[in-house]
Amino acid sequence: MATVELYTKGATVWIPDPDCVWVSAQILESYRAEDKHLLLLLNDGREARCPAASPGELPPLGNPDILEGENDLTALSFLHEPAVLHNLRVRFLDYNSIYTYCGIVLVAINPYDQLPIYGKEVIDAYSGQDMTDMEPHIFAVAEEAYCTMTREEKNQSIIISGESGSGKTVSAKFTMRYLAVVGGASEQTSVEERVLASNPIMESIGNAKTTRNDNSSRFGKYIEIGFGGKGEMFGANMRTYLLEKSRVVFQASSERNYHVFYQLCASRALPEMRALRLDAPEQFRYTNQGGDIDIPDNDDMANLECTRNAFTILGVQPHQQMELFTILAAVLHLGNVNIQASSRGGDRSYIDPADRSLAVFSKLLGVDGPQMAHWLCHRRLAVGGEMLVKPMAGQQALEARDALAKHIYGQLFTWTVHRLNSALHAPRGRPKSFIGVLDIYGFETFDRNSFEQFCINYANEKLQQQFNRHVFHLEQEEYVREELAWSRIEFSDNQPCIGLIEGHLGLLDLLDEECRMPKGSDENWARKLYDQHQSSNPHPHFCKPRMSNSAFILLHFADAVQYECGGFLDKNKDTIFEEPINILRASQSELVAELFQQLPPGDSESQSGGTSSSLANGSLRSGKRGHKEHKLTVGFQFRQSLQLLMGTLNSTTPHYVRCIKPNDLKEPFVFDPKRAVQQLRACGVLETIRISAAGYPSRWTYEEFFNRYRVLLRGEAQNQEQVLASCRRVLPQLIPDPEQYCFGKTKVFFRAGQVALLERLRAERLRRAGVVIQSWVRGWLARLRYSRVRWAARTIQRYCRGALARRLALTLRYTRAALVIQKTYRMVAVRQLFLTIRHAALTIQAFTRGTLARRRLREERAERAAVMLQARVRGWLARRAYGRVRWAVVLTQCCVRRRAARRQLLKLKAEARSVEKYRQLNKGMEVKLMQLQLRADQEARESASLKETLHSEREAHGAELEALRRAVLKLEKQNEKREAPKPPAAISEKELEERRRAEEKAAQEILRLTQEKQALQSERDVLVKEKEELSLGLHKLKETQDESVRQAVSRSGGELRAELDEERRKYQGLLREFTRLEQRYDNLREMSLLTERTKAHRRTDSTQSLGPEPSSPGPPSPCVSFAASPFPSGVPPSPEADRRVSVTGPPGPPGCPGLDRMCSTWSPERLMDPLMERMGVARASAMRMTGEDLGHAYDAVRVANKFLEVQLSSQCGQLEEELEAAKTQLGRPLCGRSSSAQQEDVRELLEAQELECVRLRRELKELRATVTLRRLLAQPASTAPAPVEVLAPPAPHPTPQDPRGLLKCRKRDEAKLIKNLITDVRVDSALSLPAGLAASVLFMCARHMDYSGDHSRAHAFCSNTVTAMKAALKKHSSDVNMTALWLKNACLLNDLLMQHSPKKDGTPGSEGRVPLTSDLSDVSHALSNLCIQAYQQLLSLTEARLHPIIVPAMLESETIAGLSSSVGKMSASRKRAGSEPKAMGGADPPTMASVLRELGVLHGALSRQAVPLALMEQAFRQLTYVIAASSLNSLLLRKDVCCWSRGIQIRYNVSVLEEWLRSHNLQAGGAVAELEPLIQTAQLLQVGKKTEADAESLVETCNVLSSQQIVKILKLYTPHSDLEEKVTLNFLRSVLGVLKRRSDGRPPQLVMDAGHVFPVTFPYLPPPDLHADQLDIPDSLKISFLHRA
Repeated sequence: MATVELYTKGATVWIPDPDCVWVSAQILESYRAEDKHLLLLLNDGREARCPAASPGELPPLGNPDILEGENDLTALSFLHEPAVLHNLRVRFLDYNSIYTYCGIVLVAINPYDQLPIYGKEVIDAYSGQDMTDMEPHIFAVAEEAYCTMTREEKNQSIIISGESGSGKTVSAKFTMRYLAVVGGASEQTSVEERVLASNPIMESIGNAKTTRNDNSSRFGKYIEIGFGGKGEMFGANMRTYLLEKSRVVFQASSERNYHVFYQLCASRALPEMRALRLDAPEQFRYTNQGGDIDIPDNDDMANLECTRNAFTILGVQPHQQMELFTILAAVLHLGNVNIQASSRGGDRSYIDPADRSLAVFSKLLGVDGPQMAHWLCHRRLAVGGEMLVKPMAGQQALEARDALAKHIYGQLFTWTVHRLNSALHAPRGRPKSFIGVLDIYGFETFDRNSFEQFCINYANEKLQQQFNRHVFHLEQEEYVREELAWSRIEFSDNQPCIGLIEGHLGLLDLLDEECRMPKGSDENWARKLYDQHQSSNPHPHFCKPRMSNSAFILLHFADAVQYECGGFLDKNKDTIFEEPINILRASQSELVAELFQQLPPGDSESQSGGTSSSLANGSLRSGKRGHKEHKLTVGFQFRQSLQLLMGTLNSTTPHYVRCIKPNDLKEPFVFDPKRAVQQLRACGVLETIRISAAGYPSRWTYEEFFNRYRVLLRGEAQNQEQVLASCRRVLPQLIPDPEQYCFGKTKVFFRAGQVALLERLRAERLRRAGVVIQSWVRGWLARLRYSRVRWAARTIQRYCRGALARRLALTLRYTRAALVIQKTYRMVAVRQLFLTIRHAALTIQAFTRGTLARRRLREERAERAAVMLQARVRGWLARRAYGRVRWAVVLTQCCVRRRAARRQLLKLKAEARSVEKYRQLNKGMEVKLMQLQLRADQEARESASLKETLHSEREAHGAELEALRRAVLKLEKQNEKREAPKPPAAISEKELEERRRAEEKAAQEILRLTQEKQALQSERDVLVKEKEELSLGLHKLKETQDESVRQAVSRSGGELRAELDEERRKYQGLLREFTRLEQRYDNLREMSLLTERTKAHRRTDSTQSLGPEPSSPGPPSPCVSFAASPFPSGVPPSPEADRRVSVTGPPGPPGCPGLDRMCSTWSPERLMDPLMERMGVARASAMRMTGEDLGHAYDAVRVANKFLEVQLSSQCGQLEEELEAAKTQLGRPLCGRSSSAQQEDVRELLEAQELECVRLRRELKELRATVTLRRLLAQPASTAPAPVEVLAPPAPHPTPQDPRGLLKCRKRDEAKLIKNLITDVRVDSALSLPAGLAASVLFMCARHMDYSGDHSRAHAFCSNTVTAMKAALKKHSSDVNMTALWLKNACLLNDLLMQHSPKKDGTPGSEGRVPLTSDLSDVSHALSNLCIQAYQQLLSLTEARLHPIIVPAMLESETIAGLSSSVGKMSASRKRAGSEPKAMGGADPPTMASVLRELGVLHGALSRQAVPLALMEQAFRQLTYVIAASSLNSLLLRKDVCCWSRGIQIRYNVSVLEEWLRSHNLQAGGAVAELEPLIQTAQLLQVGKKTEADAESLVETCNVLSSQQIVKILKLYTPHSDLEEKVTLNFLRSVLGVLKRRSDGRPPQLVMDAGHVFPVTFPYLPPPDLHADQLDIPDSLKISFLHRA
C-alpha cells in the first residue's frame, strides 16, 4: 500500500463499485492515523465514507493526471487493478488505441471495427525500429521477435492468448503477415498465401458457434515459421491441441456443431453434392440439438466455396475434396442411425436392416452395411482364451455410435492438419531458426464446466507458470545488470495447483486409474478425489461444493472453477471398439482406408505437436488386448503434448500478447469494465503488475531524475558524476526510508508510490516558489501603479496650466478678428451694389443681341430646307429610272443562266449515274459536308431572323416616335395660330360663344392628346426597359453559358490530365515491374550459364544483342524492300539500285538490264494490293470494272476531290489564321479581367484549333490516299510499267542533298563503336566527356546510314544502341553518376529522333530540317522506356541511400544546439522493462547534413550532365515526398518525438531542406509543396492546445493533414518540460467537433503512402544543329575509325 502521507485533501482514490468495478473519488479531508473513515466526494457529487480503520484498509490511490493514457502500464506510479483498468479504458475509448504495453506483455483490446493501422506503410514504419521508440502495436512485437532472432540466432515464440472472441486469430494473422513482409524472400508471398489459405480450412473444420462467439476456435494451434540464416522465410509447420470432439455429437442450447456440416447442408443443391444425400440441418441429429441453426450475416454456401478454394491453393485435388466431404456427410448420416432396444429386458439392441441412414452411411464410406449394423450393437470379449460376442444395451450402443462418429471426425481433422503441413513445408533445406506463433484458448469458466474446460485451464496454468518465471527472470536480470543488492521477489507460483492436477495421485492420475477399473464411474472418481485431497491430505487448491457430491472446485491462478464430474471418464477414455475400425479399414474408399491404417508402435508419439495418429485421440478396445485398452487416454495424450509445447516454449524467447474482449455485444469501441477486469485477472496481466510492484516498478536514469526533480535538488551539475552525486546526496533527505528506493549503476529504483510522493514534494516546492514569486510580482505591480498615478497627476497639472494660457491667447485673437470682420463687411456691402448694377446692364445687352441672331438663323434654315427638298426629289426620280433598267437586265441574265443551268443539270445527271460507287465510298464525307452546311444554314437563318426582329422593332419605335413628333408640331402650330394677333373687328356674342366652345373643344382635344402622348411615352419607356432587361438577360445568359462551357472544358481538361497522369503512372509502374522481372530473368540465366559452363562455351544473349544484326551475304534486293513497303511512302529505285539489280539479278533483254525484275516489282497489282487493303476496297469488285467505267469514275472523283481539297484547304488556312491570331492575342499584354482567365481561355482556344487542324490534316491525307486509289483503279489492268513511274507519288520526305557534317561508320566497325562508346567505356573517362557526346556521335552515324538509303542497317544500328544502353545501365546499377549520364544520353537521342522524325507535325525546332527516311518509331518508343527506366533507377538509388537516414535526421537529430538538453524527459519516454535497445554502431548519428549530402550527390550528377531543370524538379519532388512521408509515418507511431521542442527542431530541419532546394532553384516543381504535411505537423506541435479558439485555428492551419492524423498527433503529444501541458480530453473533443464540420472530401488515412510514385514527363527541348566539326571527341574513346562525311 502507498505511503499514508499521500492521502491528503484533493487526492484521488479508487473505491469498489458494483457496476463499474472501480470508480474514482476525491478526498475531502486529509487522513489521520486516528480516523476510522475517509470522507470522499464521488463523481456524481455525493459524499461517501470509506472505512479505513487501519492503513491497510485505505483505498488505492489514483495516478497523477500526467500519466493518464500511458502506453506502458508498468510506468504508472501506482500499480493496481483500478489504475490498470482506468488506463486501458482511457486509451481504448478516448485515444482509440487498442494496444498497450504491460511490461513484456502487449494487451490488445478487440475494437470490433476496421482500423487503418495494418497497411504496408505501417509495416515499413515499424520495420527496423526499436519497439521502445514506437507506439504499442502487434507489429512492434513481431519486429522485436524477428530482430532478436536474427541478432541472437535464437528461436522466438509469440504467445497469443485470450478468451473466445477477443481477436486471437486476427492478431496471429497480422503477425504472420508482418513476418512474411520482412522475411524478404521472393517466396514470401506464396508462403503467406498458403498459410492464410489454411485459415478458412481450419475455421471450417475447427470452429463453431458458441454462446460467446459466433466463430469460436475449438482447438489450439502453434505455427512455426522457419527462417534462413539471412532472415528469409523458408516455410511453416502447424501443431494442433485438444480438438473438442464432443461437439460432433452434442451441442448445448444456442450453439452449433462445426461450420463444415452446415456448409455442406447449405450446398446440398449443387450437382456434385447431390450424391451425398444431404438434407436441411434440422433433419440431422448432430446439427439440430442447439436449436439455433443460422448465424447473422453468415453465408454457409459462400464459406464452403472459400474452403474449397483454399484446398485448391494448398494442392488438394477436387476428387480428394469430394472424398473428404463424403466422409463428413457420412458422419451426419451416422448420427441418424436408429438403434432400438430389445423389448426383453433392454439388455440387447438392434438396427432395422431397412434403416435408410445406415444404408447411406455404408454407401458413402464404401463399407458393408450389415456388418456395420451388427458391430454397432455387439462387441467381442476374450474369456478364457475364447472369443465371445456380447450384445450391447441400447444406451451402450448409442454411446458406441457417437464414439465412432467422434473418432472418424478426429481422424479426418488430423489428416487435414498433416496435409496442410505438407503444403507449408519448406521446399529446400532446413530453416536455421523459427518464430512460433501460439494461438491458444484462454482461461474458461462457464456455468457448467466439464472435461474440456479442465484441460484448457490446465494448459493455462502451465502457460501462466512459464510466464511468471520468465517475468521474474527478466526482473532478476535487470537487478543484476544494475548491480543492486536485492532480495528475492516473492511471486505467486502456481506449482501447487499444477501438482494437484498432474502430480502423483493427482487428478489426472486418479482419473486414469478410474478409467482402468472394470466398473469405473464418475461418482467413484469423485469420491476418490474427496478422500485423497480433502479428507486424508487436504490440498489448499481443492475443495468440495456444499450442495453437490459429483463436483469439485479448483482454485486456479485466475479464479475458482467448479467442475462437474459427469462425463469425465467417457471423455477421457474416448473408447472406440476395434471391430467398426476394422470394417472402415477395409473400405473401398482410399481416403477412408488411409485414415484408419494401423501405425506401428511409437508412431503416435512421433507425430508433430498435438496432432495425433489414428489411435491418438482414442483407445481401441478388443478382445485380444483387453489389458491395454485404456493405456492412451485423452488426458495422458494432452499432458504429453503440453509438455512438448512447454519444452519448445522454454527453448525459445517468448513474447506475450493478451487479447481482451471489451464487451459481449460485439459493439465497436464499447468497454464493459466487468468483462475486462475478469479477463485481466485470467490472462495474467495483473499478476505481471503485481510482480513488478513487488520490486522496484519505477526506474529513472540519473539524468532523467535530475532534470525532472531539479527544483528539489541543490546546486548545478555539469557532468554525469555530479548528477549522480547530487541524486545520492539529496534523495535520502526526500525519502527517509531507505527501503523505498535503491541506487543502481545507471538508474535509481523506487518502490510503488514513491514517484507520486516525489511528485507531491515537487508540486509543494513549486507552489511555495509560486507564492514567493507572486508576492514579489504584486509588490512590483503596486510600485508600478504608484509611479504611474504620480506621473498622471503631474501630467494633469501641466495640461491645466497650458489650457488656461491657451484660453487667454484665444480671447486676444477673437478681439482682433472682430475688428477685421467689421472693416471687411462695410467694403463688401458697397461692392455688392456696384456688381448688381453692372450685371443688369450686361443682361439687357445680351438678350437684345440674342433676339437679332435668332431671327437671322430662322431665315437661313428655311432657305436651306427648300434647297434640300428639291435635291432629294430630283435624286429619287433618277434612281427610279435606273432601277427599272437594272431590273430588266437582271431578268434577262437570269433567263440565260437558267437555260445554261438546265443543260448542265442534265449533263451532271448523266455523269452521276456512273459514279454510284464513288458516292458510296464518299458517303461519310458527303454526310459530314451536309451536316456542316445544314449547321451553317441554320445559324445563318437564326442570325437573319434575329436581325429582322431587331430591325422591325427599331422601325416600329421610329414610327411611333415620328407620329408623336408630328402630333406635337401640329399642336404647337395650332397654338401659334391661336395666339397670333388679329386685326380688331366687331365680334358678336354668337361668335364669341362659338369661339369659346371651339377653344374648350380644342383644350379638351389637347388634353386628350397630351394624355395619349404620356401613355405612349410611358409605354415606350416600358418597352425600352423590357428591351434593356432582355438584352441584359441575354448577355448574362451568354456569359453564364460561356462560363459553364469554360468550367466544363476546364473540368474535363483537369479530369483528362488526371487520367493521363494516372495512366502514365500505371505504365511507368508496369515498366518498373518489367525491369525487375527482367533483372530476375538475367540472374536466373546467369545461374544456368554457370551450371553449363563446364559443358561448352556459349555466347550469352546480352553479348549477342550488343553486336549488329546479322546481314545477308549480298546487298539487299531493292525489289523485296520496295515491295514490302506500302506504296504511298515508297520511292522509285535509284540508279544505284538499278546497278545492283543488274549485277545480282538474272540477265535481261539487251539495253534493258533488270527490266523484267523492275516491271514485276513496280507492277500496278503489287502497288494496289496493299493500298486497297488499307482503304478497305474489295479487289474483286475493282477488277470487274471496265475501262470506260473506270474512266468516268475517275473523272467524277477527280472533280469531287478537287472541290473537297479546295474546301479543306480553305478551312485549314482559315483555322491556321485563327490560330495565328490567337497566338498574337496571347502575346499581347492582357487587360480588363484577370490575365490568368484570359490566358486560360486563349489556351483552350488554341488547343481546340490545333485539334481541329490535326483532324483536317488527317482527313486531307485520307482524301489524297483515296485519290491515289481512284487513279490506280482508273487504269486498265494491263498497263505498262512505264506509267507507274508517272503515277508514283513523289517521296513524302526529301533526301538530304548535302551529307557534309555527318559521321560515317563502316558496317564492320559498328559493334566496335558501340562497345567503345557505351558498354566498355570506363567510368572516369565517361564522366569527363561533354554531356550527351555519345548520343550525338551515335545519331550522326545513324543519320549517315539513313542518308545512304540503307534503312534496315540504320534501324538495326539504333536498336543495338538502345540494347547497349540498357546493358550499360544494368552494369552501373549502383552508380548515380553513370545512371545520370545514360539518362542524359537516352533523352538527347530521343529528342534528336523526334526532331528529325518524318512525323514531325507540331514538333518545335523541326522547321527547315531534313527528316529521316527510315521509320524509327519503335526505337523512339524503346528510348522513352529506357529514359523512364534510368529515371526510376536514379531515384531508387537515392531513396535506398536516404531511407536509413531520413527518420534519424529529420526527427531525432538536434541541429539546434541545447534545445533538447534544457528539458527533461518524462516517464513516458523511458524504456520498457524487459526490452533492451538495439546496439548502435560507433558511427555518428545521421543529421540533416547527411540528407543534404545525398541530395547534393544526385544534384551534382544531374547538373554535370546538363539534365533539363524540369526533369530535376520532378526528381526532387519525388524525393521530398518520400522524405515527408517517411518522417510523418514514423512520427505518427512514436510518442517520444511528439513534443514542443521536437516540433521546433523538425521545423528547423525542414527549413534547412527548403533553403537547400531554393538555393538550387528546385522550388518551382512542387518539391517544397510536398513538405507541407511535415511543416504543418511541426506547427501542430508548437501551437497552443487549450481553448476552442486554439482548436479552430489548429484545424484551419493544418488543412493538408487528415482528421485522423491531427487527432493521432494530439493523442501522442507528450510534455517534456514543465512549460508544456498534456492535451486534455476536452480539447480533443473540441478538435473532433471542428474536424466534423470540415468537409474537405479527403479520404480517411492515418499514414501516408510512402510508396506513391509521381508519373514523370520528359520535356522536349529542341537540340541544336549537330555538325561533325563541332564535336570534340577525345582519343581515349578509341573511335578514330569514324570518318567525317
